[in-house]
Amino acid sequence: MKVYGTSVSGNCYKIKLLLHLLKIPYEWIETDTRKGETRTPEFLLKNPVGKVPLLELDSGDFLSESNAILYFLANESSFFPEDLLVQSRILQWMFFEQYSHEPYIAVNRWLIHFQNKKDDPRIPGNHTKGLEALKIMDDHLVKNQYFGFEKPSIADISLFAYTHVAEEGHFPVSDFPNLCSWIKRVRELRDFIPIY
Repeated sequence: MKVYGTSVSGNCYKIKLLLHLLKIPYEWIETDTRKGETRTPEFLLKNPVGKVPLLELDSGDFLSESNAILYFLANESSFFPEDLLVQSRILQWMFFEQYSHEPYIAVNRWLIHFQNKKDDPRIPGNHTKGLEALKIMDDHLVKNQYFGFEKPSIADISLFAYTHVAEEGHFPVSDFPNLCSWIKRVRELRDFIPIY
């Protein structure tokens, strides 16, 4: 199994973290989007969308989109329990992550921390929507330990990837105490690895 990814990307980190938690062996192939490495003819044959992460299976099949890869890897593991309602709630949070969380938190992190574009006109609107997402998460964690509810799931992996580095996009994570406790719990998982 091979994973093509950019190490600083939260979406790529999701895959690396889950593989470590599940103790699945893999080969990491650093693929720098900033250098156009996902736009080469060779890479586009693997993924016509031209994005990472990209999972290459031993069969020669490829799978893209971070949350789809998480689902594939976690199927039949404790990170995706068999109960249909729990599975659906996990997917609900993963859809939330891609629609209401990642587009704001990840983009501001990229613009501010990596591009040094602190005056980009997208930042204020992203900041407002990102804070809304963090509050929704914090409110959920008043009564729940995880986004898999009783145990950590791929919803937690998905949301953790950009939430725990949200301060790099100037989001005050410390203002959300339940979120901070959850981040600590995820970091304490056996076989956890940091993004950096």
